[in-house]
Amino acid sequence: MPPPVFTDFAHLWVPVCLSGKVRPDQPTPIELAGERLVLFRDEGGEARALIDRCPHRGVALSLGTVDRGVITCPFHGWRFGGSGECLHVPWNPDAKRDRLSATSIPVRDLGGLIWVFTGSEPGQEPVVPEALSRPSIRVTSQSFLWQVHWTRVMENMLDAPHLPFVHASTIGKRLRGRTAEKMEMLWEPTEHGGDIITVRAGEPPKNNLRYHFPNVMEMIIDPPKRFLRLLAVCTPGLPGQTALTIYTMRNFAKARAFDPIFARMNSRIAAEDKAIIESSMPAEVPPAADEMSVATDAPTLAFRKIWFSRIRGSHNR
Repeated sequence: MPPPVFTDFAHLWVPVCLSGKVRPDQPTPIELAGERLVLFRDEGGEARALIDRCPHRGVALSLGTVDRGVITCPFHGWRFGGSGECLHVPWNPDAKRDRLSATSIPVRDLGGLIWVFTGSEPGQEPVVPEALSRPSIRVTSQSFLWQVHWTRVMENMLDAPHLPFVHASTIGKRLRGRTAEKMEMLWEPTEHGGDIITVRAGEPPKNNLRYHFPNVMEMIIDPPKRFLRLLAVCTPGLPGQTALTIYTMRNFAKARAFDPIFARMNSRIAAEDKAIIESSMPAEVPPAADEMSVATDAPTLAFRKIWFSRIRGSHNR
C-alpha cells in the first residue's frame, strides 16, 4: 500500500478522542488530514491505529470486527494485529503473510485522550496540556463537523475581539458597548505554543487563552476556587472539513447528570461561530499580506506564521 500522506499536517502528535471511546471489542474509525484511520485495542489493552484500508482490496477495516486484539477485514477475513502484521489469510495457508501487512500509525493513550502521530516514526512524545493531568477532574467531549479548512477554525478559537459581535447573547455579552475602548491582544510564545494576554482599560491583564501546538486552544475559565477549562481541538478531516472537538474539564458538578448543561452551552457557542467561519473566503487562511489586519490580530497572525512555517510544509521534512 502507498504510505499515508496526511496532507499539510504531517509529523505531528494530535489528540483525536477520549481514551474511553476506543473499546477492546470494536473498531473506531476516524478521519485525520485526508486519511481514514481505525483505532482499536490489542490483547493487552493498548490502543492501536492502522490506516483504515485493507492491503488486499482496499476495504475499510473499521467495518470488520475486533476479537482479542485482532482486527478482521469484513471482505475476505484477513486478520491483522496491532502493529499491522497479517496473522491469517483464509484459504491461503502458504501466503507470505510478512508481505501482506496493513499500515500501522503510532498512537499513545495519555491524559485520558488518544493521541495519533501523523507519520511513521515520531522523534518525540506528545506534549499533554497540564490541565489534563489535574487530579479528580471530569473530562467530557463533544464534536462538531465544520465545512471549512481547520486553520480558519483554529484562528477563530484564538480570537477574542469577535466575542461581542458573534456571541452577543452568550460569552460576549459583557463586552457589548465597550468596543470604542482600546484593547490589546498580546502573544507570548511558550515552549509548546503561546499564551494570549488580553489587556483592557481599567482591568488587569488576563491570560484566558492558550495555544498548544499544533491544533489545540485552551480556554481558562476557573470560577473562584474551582477548576474549569475547555480544550478546543481543530482537527483536519477529509478535504474541506474540520472536526471541532471540545473537551470540558472540571473539578465540580462531576456527576454525569450535569454533563448536558455544559454540553448545551458549548453547542450554542459553537453554533454561533460555525456559520460565520464557514463563510470565510478563501476557506484556508491565506498569507497575512492577502488580508487586512490590525493590532488586535496579533494572536491569529502568530498562529498564521506557525501554520506556514512549521505545519503546512511539514510533510516535506
